[in-house]
Amino acid sequence: MRKLEHRFPAFRLHGFLSSFWRRISDETAHKTPIRIVIWGPVAFGAGSIVYFTSGIEPPVFAGWFALALSLLAFVASFGVRQRPILLSGLTLLAALMFGFAYAQQHTLRQSRSVLTDDNRAREVTGWIEEIQAGNGRERLIVHVTHLDGHPADISRVRFNARRGAFSPGDGIEARVVLTPPRRPAVPGGYDPAFAAWFSGLAGTGYAIAPLEAADVQGDGLRRSLVRWRWAMAEHIRNGAHPQTAGIAAALLTGDRSGIPEHQAEALRAAGLGHILAISGLHMSLFAGGLFFAVRAAAASFPSFARRYDPRIPAAIFALTGALLYLVLSGMSVSTQRAFVMVAVILMGTLLRRRAISMQSVAIAAAIVLILQPQSVLTPGFQMSFSAAAALIAAFDFWRKRASTRDRKTWFDSILQFWSSLSLSSLVAGGATAAFAVFHFNRIAVFGLAANLLVMPVFSLLVMPAGAIALALAPLGLDAPALAVMSQGLMWVVGIAEWVSNWPGALAPAASAPGSVMGLYSLGFVILVAARGVFRWAGPILILLAYAGWAYSRPPDIFVSEDGVVLAQEDTDSGSVWATSDRRRSRFPLRVFLEQAGDPVTPRSSGWRCDPVGCHLDGAELDIGVVRAEEGLTEACQREDLVVLLAPASPIQRASCRAELIDQRDRSREGAIAIWSQPGRSLRRTSVEDGRRGRIWARPASDSGG
Repeated sequence: MRKLEHRFPAFRLHGFLSSFWRRISDETAHKTPIRIVIWGPVAFGAGSIVYFTSGIEPPVFAGWFALALSLLAFVASFGVRQRPILLSGLTLLAALMFGFAYAQQHTLRQSRSVLTDDNRAREVTGWIEEIQAGNGRERLIVHVTHLDGHPADISRVRFNARRGAFSPGDGIEARVVLTPPRRPAVPGGYDPAFAAWFSGLAGTGYAIAPLEAADVQGDGLRRSLVRWRWAMAEHIRNGAHPQTAGIAAALLTGDRSGIPEHQAEALRAAGLGHILAISGLHMSLFAGGLFFAVRAAAASFPSFARRYDPRIPAAIFALTGALLYLVLSGMSVSTQRAFVMVAVILMGTLLRRRAISMQSVAIAAAIVLILQPQSVLTPGFQMSFSAAAALIAAFDFWRKRASTRDRKTWFDSILQFWSSLSLSSLVAGGATAAFAVFHFNRIAVFGLAANLLVMPVFSLLVMPAGAIALALAPLGLDAPALAVMSQGLMWVVGIAEWVSNWPGALAPAASAPGSVMGLYSLGFVILVAARGVFRWAGPILILLAYAGWAYSRPPDIFVSEDGVVLAQEDTDSGSVWATSDRRRSRFPLRVFLEQAGDPVTPRSSGWRCDPVGCHLDGAELDIGVVRAEEGLTEACQREDLVVLLAPASPIQRASCRAELIDQRDRSREGAIAIWSQPGRSLRRTSVEDGRRGRIWARPASDSGG
């Protein structure tokens, strides 16, 4: 086939852009021992991690110093072009320091105000941005135009309410009780305040009166967009089969408020929860299907195909469709990340470069980190990019060693499809498993089997039918496509419910220390991105991380912010968890047990209680809970650990021989995790140990403006 001689006028810059791509990828690959285009974003992300995981808030001058050091390292790299190792080191240092400085400036630029925790009702006026489902109730995210007693820079709030006839985009007025975003329930746990800081969420709470209509002005374009998304979601829910209507709406519009909780839990237990969030899978299926359909249509016209490359219009249509899908789905963080990834691949096609490569993954990661550096700590970022990088590395390895045949039978094609699907599920599942366990503390044991049974239907039937339904919806002709999509989703849900009921389908796992996950992440990146003998360092670091994970010991005692104590009690049948109060702090206790890899319902029979306090029998240490100061003196002489539900005076604290945790300690430090040490000593860590002084964790009086 002769070389194409004509190109679209819109792409006259192809030569310049293609040569630039070659300069940053191919040439640097030969001139340096590492591929800068890949390891530069890795170093940038590492710098962001250093900032976000610092135990204290770095001073502003630290960021400016890091930026100056980055510029010096970058300028110095021009003078060592003939010394590859030094060039690589200076480039990575520049990227690392710039990542730290950029993350700090991005955080400071948010300029958020948070609410004061005075537990009083306030009048809120604004318009509904989003409706979320949570524990059987609806939660409204409201864009605030007025909030009693607070400055105008309050961006949004979230509260539980009975929505009635209101829908997204409508102006409302509500009387609500709001509190600032909470700190983590357990040490090292999910930090709602961190997520709220970057999303502009000033507080959460509940409405104490019915919502009322309000005349809210402004934000016309955004409100029209959320109304359109809601109308599309409602149209899909009304047109799809009732059993799977909520999932269909979630896949096409990103609105998950209509998914029944039992279906969502079945999908998660079967290892299929990833299909609920619009991410790289959905975006690639949507844009990829559009790309191949347009390319096939363009290639069917010989005169056009001889003059032009059919991939060019196909990439343009696919990129446009992916952008529209991004807007329709609500532009969540995971969807933005997926769009960037797909856009980079499609741009590679337009530039006539290899579209799917490790360079594409690195560039997509760099763009996401520039837009949202805080996403480097989220499970979505870690799992999506680790899966993409592992798949590219695995298929590169496969392609180099696979044998080719001139002619393939239909059986060969089917076998290749299933083998590719099996390998994809195995590689992606293996790459994301450690990150999933670290964040969610459970393993979907039969996830590979469920994905092999579901993904052919999902990829070849559900998403293509959904794309056709979206295209035909403006004409009112989407009913047949929605019916096909519903049938495919019924298969998906059926398989999920079947697999989730298998014995041992969901296995608990203890959380790993942050240092272990850092070591694992470094080993994983080296494994998929390094070359030659250096790649062997990756598996070694991964094995060391797993060893550190296996030998890490979860805490022996947990003290909630409310003063509820959870500890292990020795019984005839073994050690069991016993709690001093089964009515309070149930959520923090559940989260702690999940992190410990032992999600059981704790008992309380081991605690002996009287009007003064409680004592745990059968524990390795003597533990007591004292309700008032009257019983403190005796408890301090008898126990190794005393939890006082009231404040202790300085004299009482100084005279207590036991480890004392009073009300002031818990108010200042949050929940506390404790390890027993030799000699009946204790080592403890608290929620605030890892976040004290951080800008998103400061009281309202310190973080406003």
